[in-house]
Parts: sequence; structure tokens; C-alpha cells
Amino acid sequence: MEWEDENKHAELGEDETKDASEIENRSVPTENDTELDSRPVPCSDIGTSELFEPLNARAVQIRRSPTWMGDYLSGEELSDEDIESSSSRICLSKMSTAKPSPICPKFISVEGDDIYSRSKPDGVRFSLVSYNILAQVYAKSYFFLHSPSPCLNWKARSEAILTVLKNLGTDFLCLQELDEYDSFYKKNIESYGYSSIYIQRSGQKRDGCGIFYKPDCANLLIEERIEYNDLADAIKDESILHDDKHGDTQAHGDENSEAKNGSSSKSTLKDSGDPNDPRVRFKRDCVGIMAAFRLKDSFHHVIVANTHIYWDPKWADVKLAQAKCLLSRLAQFKELVSQKYECKPSVVLAGDFNSNPGDEVYEYLVSGKSSSASLVDCSDGLPIPLCSVYGSTRGEPPFTTCTPHFTDTLDYIFFVPDDHIKPLSLLELPEANSSTVLGGLPNYHHPSDHLPIGAEFEITRE
Repeated sequence: MEWEDENKHAELGEDETKDASEIENRSVPTENDTELDSRPVPCSDIGTSELFEPLNARAVQIRRSPTWMGDYLSGEELSDEDIESSSSRICLSKMSTAKPSPICPKFISVEGDDIYSRSKPDGVRFSLVSYNILAQVYAKSYFFLHSPSPCLNWKARSEAILTVLKNLGTDFLCLQELDEYDSFYKKNIESYGYSSIYIQRSGQKRDGCGIFYKPDCANLLIEERIEYNDLADAIKDESILHDDKHGDTQAHGDENSEAKNGSSSKSTLKDSGDPNDPRVRFKRDCVGIMAAFRLKDSFHHVIVANTHIYWDPKWADVKLAQAKCLLSRLAQFKELVSQKYECKPSVVLAGDFNSNPGDEVYEYLVSGKSSSASLVDCSDGLPIPLCSVYGSTRGEPPFTTCTPHFTDTLDYIFFVPDDHIKPLSLLELPEANSSTVLGGLPNYHHPSDHLPIGAEFEITRE
């Protein structure tokens, strides 16, 4: 969720310690759900045509800068005005008893012609999807007033997600906000012919990032995990943010943090809550994971990386530092794989970057520059060049997440451009006026507040 915040995590503290069996029973309304659902909603004076009219008029409002859904995350009681403004959406939820019927998007050629006519005889193809599936701990009716109740139900929603993933059938799945990995998703997705690797978020967070891959397509060689909390462990004072060596310090945070800080220092940091202290500010419990694969029946190697960057647009320095750390680690990992396996691996990076086209993080990822030079020093440029799959072909989609309060593009697939890899096709996304996204997500057609994105690549040679 692009608007998740610390208040919400505090509010969900008890949920994050519940075991899997409790989550399986989330089809039973919680106390908060019941309280909201029992409030009187003025439906009687609204005719059917009038009920749908405000939804059609509102449709999807594209916003080009991330905003915070503060009205619903402040922890305050919803006013009658809030309920009135959402009445038509809530009425629709009450009127419908249908089960989710998820839409499975299709791949379309990047050039509008036949994919196979452009494939080379020596080319090896593989497909990849990136999808923020919305952790169940966040799928609450008081966050998603517009969503029909069945679409937030754990059993129905998890089954809808599995249906989408199974029908996509891609060689790689990069999932964010992946919770209940051990208790549910791992065994179910692996029953479709996948193996997987996973990293859970730091602290008490329940979700994380996972890479699912088909062993009949690729052999896993080596993997590496990224915990962006290492940024905080590596920081001695604020001046390090402008140190040219900061990228190297970030990259080796796992190895050096204990030696630099010690257990007593970590204990002190844990007790400190000052967001102006960079050692506190940079502990956002965000993670990433990357792995090297050898594609079957070939000598081609590919690195697949998956991440979920911090959400808050007001903390651009944190987001930018995480992006810089990510690329530094990715460049080092590529060098390690190149030397260890004597190859020239292709690189694909996917995830929820919580950044829209043109903001500081996106600008840095595609150019190595940032308009906010005062936040984090980016003068050393990119440690590894990247190109957006959608941006370099058909253009970034108008949105990858859609709610009545926030609609924008936050999810991307990047690749390192060279002579050996090229995108052949992209996963098609709905238009802004599509009836399948009308009123916002999650809904009966889309089980998450994000849409899956994907690409099919061809590698010709190393």
C-alpha cells in the first residue's frame, strides 16, 4: 500500500503477532469491521441510476504525485460527513453478494506485431511478473471503504490472487507485501510448478518480498538479501549522507554494522524515536532480495531482483538512500556472479518503488541524477545502468495502483540495457476509464490495490 504509515502499523500491532490460523478466519468480521458496517447509510433515497452516476463521474482521477490517505489513517473516528461522501461506494458493497472473479491480463507485443517473428533463432525467452498483492494485515474495511466486503475477505481474496498468478504462468514472479508465506502462499504457488526464495521485513512486520521461479526454466545459483535498516547501522552522523563513500558503506552494512555500532549502540537506537536522527529515520524495515539463475537448456545467466521501497513522499531522503543502496548492492552482486560463474549475466529489477515517474527515486534509477541533490549525494552517478521496460517501449502506464484517494504509477520493471537482452512483450494494464477499475481497488476483478505488471524478455547470447 503506497500510503502505509507508522500509525497504521501501531494500530495493527496485535494483528502482526497473530498466527496463521487467525488469519485464515478473517472472513469473520472484526470488531472494527462490524462497527463500520453497522452505521446507518442513506441508501433509501438513492435510485439505481443515481447510485452509479457518481462512480462513473468520478471514475479514476490520475494524480502525478503521491499523497497520504491521512483522513483514514489518522486513527480518528470517521465523521458522518466521511460516511456520507463514501455512501455510494459502501451501498454498492452492501448490495453485492458476488464472489471475486479476477481478471487475468494478457501479454501484448511491444511493437504491435507478432512476437515470434522478431525472435532470433539463438534467442532464449523468459517471462516475469511483478505484483504487490496487498498484505492481508492491511486489507481492512476502514482503509478501503470503497471495496466490497467479499473482496477484503482473506479466503476469497487469497484464492483470487492464486487464480491470477496461476493463469499468468510466468517463469518468474516477484511479489511484494507477501505475508503468510510459510503458512499459505509458498505451498500453494509451488504446487503450480514453482520454487521460491523470500525475505520478511525487519522488525515486527509480517510481510516481505518473494521471488518464485520455475525450476524447469531456471536453476537457482546464488541469492542475496537486502535489509535497508543497514543504512541506519552504517550512519555515524548526518554528514555521511553526503560522503562519496556512502554507497560502499551501505553495501557492506551486513558485515560492518556490528563492528561499527556494537550492541549497546543498537540498544540506544532502539529506544530513540527522534525521526530527525538519521539512525532512527533510516530504520523503515524495508527489504529486497536478488538471485542469479542459469536458464535451462542454455548457457545464459540472469539476475532477478525484487524490492519494496519506503512509502512516504515526505521522506524522499529515505527513499532515495534506499534506491542508491539497492543499485550499489545490485552492481556488486552482478560482479560477484560474473566472476564466480564466468558469465555476463543479464539483470532485471522489479518491485513497488513507491515513486511516480519524474520524482527523485525514478529520476535517479533511470539517469543517476536527482533534482533533490541536498537529500542524498548522487554525484557519483549510477553504479549500474537501468532502463524501464514500459517507459522505454510503450511508455509508463497511467497507473499501477488505484483507489478513490490515490491513483498513480508506483510499480516498475527495469533491465540493464545491452546487446543481449530485449523486451518482446508487456503485460497489458487497464485504461483509466475501464469498468474493471471503476470505484477503485481491490474489487471483484482485482484482488489487490495494485495491478500486476510484467514483461517477456529474449536473451540472444552472452
